[in-house]
Parts: sequence; structure tokens; C-alpha cells
Amino acid sequence: MLYFGTINRRKCGGSERVLQPMWDHLVFHYYPLVSSPFFPVLLKNMPAFHNYKIQGERHPTMPMMLKSLGMAIYNHVVFVTPGVLLLHILVPAPNLPALAPTVWEVFSGSVGLLLIFDTQYFFWHMIHHKNVHLYKWVHAIHHEYVSPFSWSTQHLSIFELVTLGFWSHLDPILFKSHPLTTWILTIFSIWMSVENHIGYNLPWTLNYLVPFGLLGGAPAHDIHHQKPSRNFAPFFTHWDRILGTHCFFRFYIYIGSTEVEICFGFRPLTNHMYRFPEFC
Repeated sequence: MLYFGTINRRKCGGSERVLQPMWDHLVFHYYPLVSSPFFPVLLKNMPAFHNYKIQGERHPTMPMMLKSLGMAIYNHVVFVTPGVLLLHILVPAPNLPALAPTVWEVFSGSVGLLLIFDTQYFFWHMIHHKNVHLYKWVHAIHHEYVSPFSWSTQHLSIFELVTLGFWSHLDPILFKSHPLTTWILTIFSIWMSVENHIGYNLPWTLNYLVPFGLLGGAPAHDIHHQKPSRNFAPFFTHWDRILGTHCFFRFYIYIGSTEVEICFGFRPLTNHMYRFPEFC
């Protein structure tokens, strides 16, 4: 089937698509891998990705992933879904506006709500780390794993999950956000949350695309799991910088036998180029 499809494409004049060479390389050289339904899981075992693993000596096991997945399913089946259904019964459906928001309204509204949520969670998060009882009964479960992975995003107590859901729903209502803006922001914030927990320092993630180190990304949150008194903010870095809880990696390169520091902050370098990590 692979051979037949490839010959047919080339008989028709080939392809001028930019991504065609890369696709041909993957199909011809890695067909059993990329055609496997387990490809996303197997992807992390490719040597090229090992260079970007933040804690290279730690990898999530199947029991760890299943435990986090089970906790997420349990919380949503037992608590979240009944809560949403009850809310649907008690609160009448709002009238949807006839006009769509402008692109600027979506952008500015989303950034504004992200900044508000970031502030709310920063102080909530810091308080729960400072108070022994709050940490033990509410937040400690999220720190069960020192090295985060994508499934651990939802490795939360129901109290923390409800708090996050409360702010996520209340803030757009208080600031009269357009429903479309709220929906887009919901998807985007979930994406950012998962990206912060992937455990890889990938060069194309948002913390590199957004300039000036405004976003912490996976490196910042990974440090938080290793040093829980640092990097409390979920997305941005300004509150941690202002209050002195910001922590970042220092990168080094060896020139002969001399170790030279080459940059400060988060940079998409591969493992062989720096000693990773060294905390501030």
C-alpha cells in the first residue's frame, strides 16, 4: 500500500509542498513507527527528544501515568460532571450576543483574563506552600511527582480543581467577556497548562515564542516541582520576579577544560551544551 501510493503520487508529477521532503523521509524510513497507534507514546523514546528532557534521569512509569489518568477521570466523573449538570439546572442559559467579538477583543480579553487568573493562582499557590495544613490537605498531592509529565497536569485534589474551575468560570462573567473569547481562552489555557507539565525544554514552546521571558513554560514549572519555594505563577513570570521567588536555569558550555557561562534564563539548548540544571 505504501509503495503503490508513493508511485501514484510521483506519476502525477510529484509534489511541490514545502513539507513533502520531511513527510517522505518519515514515511520511507520510519513507517512502522509513525503508522503505529502508539506513536505519540513512542515519540518520547526517540534519541532526538532525550536532549530536551529536563530531568533526564527521571521518566514517568506506566503506573504513574495510569494513577494520574485515574485521578482525573475520578474527579471529573464524581465531582465535575455532577456540578456542571447541577449548574445547568439551577442557572438559566445566557442569551448569546448576535455580534462576534473583534480579533482585538479576543486577544486583549484573553490576555487580560490570563493575567487576572495568573495573579489569583500565584497568591493562592504561594499561600498553600507557606501554610503547612493547606499544603498537606489541598496541594501536596500535585507534588507527588518531582518530575512532571503531561498527565500530571490534572494530578490535583478536588479542592484545588474546584478552585481553579471557580476562577476560570467567574472571571469571564465578572468582566463580561464575550462567550467566544471565553471558549478560545479555555482551550488556550488548557494547552498552556499541559505544556507547562510536559517535562521537556522544547525550543518551539510558548515560553520561547513570547519574548522577554514573560512566560515561564515547562522549565519554570519543572523547577517548581524540584524547588517548591520557587516559581509559583502558573503562566507568567512577573509576580515571581517582583516578589523574589523567580528561579531559572544557568547554562554552561565547555571550551576545552574551561566551563563558561553563556547565557541567563531559559534557552532552547541541547543537553550536551550545558550542565542542566543548576539552580539560582
